[in-house]
Parts: sequence; structure tokens; C-alpha cells
Amino acid sequence: MNLGGKTAIVTGGAMGIGLGIVSRLAEAGANVLIADLDEKEGEKSADGKRVKFLKTDVSKEEDVKKMVEVAVKEFGGLDIVVNNAGIYPQKHVSEMTKEDFDKVMSVNLRSVFLCTREASKQMISQGRGGKIINITSIDALHPSMIGLAHYDASKHGVWGFTKNSALELAEHKIWVNAIAPGGIATPGVAKMSPAGASMEKFLAAFLAKIPMRRIGEPDDIGKVALFLASDLSSYMTGSQIVVDGGVLLS
Repeated sequence: MNLGGKTAIVTGGAMGIGLGIVSRLAEAGANVLIADLDEKEGEKSADGKRVKFLKTDVSKEEDVKKMVEVAVKEFGGLDIVVNNAGIYPQKHVSEMTKEDFDKVMSVNLRSVFLCTREASKQMISQGRGGKIINITSIDALHPSMIGLAHYDASKHGVWGFTKNSALELAEHKIWVNAIAPGGIATPGVAKMSPAGASMEKFLAAFLAKIPMRRIGEPDDIGKVALFLASDLSSYMTGSQIVVDGGVLLS
């Protein structure tokens, strides 16, 4: 599990699941660049030494190119990329605008394409392989609630992109895998209770669907990301690991 000498980029790494992943990778010895739009939380999460922050809009090509350039400049290379950045605004299809749909697709799906393209170019030029980890969702397998059609479409897309890019990049020893989280206690999820429903009732109904009877923590995803970033997953590519407390069983 030793990632000493490795460099990782974690998009959306300033808080929530992303920060849980950053913490585990850094603990294992990796240099980590947090790429996020939230400057306040990003700077707070960085230590200025082995964990640094770069304000990045991962839906923009020029920002993604700069992100890879900065990681290489600061740490000397790039070995691991975690495509975690994502948004999940709730809106029924009947009320959804083209702009609503396009924004979710650009942040959740286009960013994965851009980051994979630019990161893999760098990894191929280095000639030592690499790891790309995409954060999908259990919604890539089964819808969790009404109001997330655009989100679900984006996550199905990320899962499809994961499999095909894994096929393409295998010859370069770049392994591409995905993690599908279930309900995780993050600032974003805390704001998701349906209109008119109390958070207590929403949480109780959600917990009733989880066999483990608990909400996941960001570190639950961080530990699986560490596994995929390490040599323990050396014979895995094109796979998706579900981390949901068993909710899909229900």
C-alpha cells in the first residue's frame, strides 16, 4: 500500500468523498494535487508540501491541461488520477432545461474524458503505466431517486467510458477502474432531502434500504481508492467496485 514517490491528482478533492480519497493517498505517501473550484476548502485541505491545491474547472479543456502541467511541474510526474468531481442537482425531466442537462454532463462526464485524455498522454510519455480511478455511483447501475435523470445518464456514461478506455489504455499498462458509491455522508448529500420532507424522515427512509443500517463515510471510498491506486489491484482494469453498504441488494 506504499505510494511513496507517486503523484496523484484528485478532482473535486476539497471536501466530501474527494477529501476522503486525498487523505488516504497522502497517508500512503503519495504527492497529491487537489483540483477543485472551491478555493477556501481546497486551500484548507492542502498542506503546501505533499498536498497542494489548484483551482480547476474540470469541464474546461484549458483548465485540465494546466492541471496536468502543474502536477508534473510540482511533483515531477503523474501516476494516479481520480476523477471524482461531480454535481447532482435535483430536477424533474419535465422541468429540466437544456442548460441544466448540459451542465451536469459537462461536469460529470466531459471532465472524465478530458482528464483521462490529458493524464494518459502524460503517463504514456513517462512509460511506467498508471492508474485512473473514476467515481461513478450506484446510479450507474440502478436509479436511486426521481429527479436525477441527468445525473444517472452521466454516471452510466462514465461507467461505459471506464470500460472502453481501460481496453484502449491496457497496452500502456494504464489500468482504469471505477468506484460506485452508495449513500455517503457529504455536504452535498446533506442538502438532498426532497422538498417538503424533513431531513430526519428522509434519512430514516434512506437507512431502511441499507442492509448495514448506516450511511457511508468518505473514508469508506478513500480506502477502496487506495486499493485501486496500489499494487494490490495489479490484475484489475475495466472493473467497477460497488461500495454501498448493500443497498443494491434491496
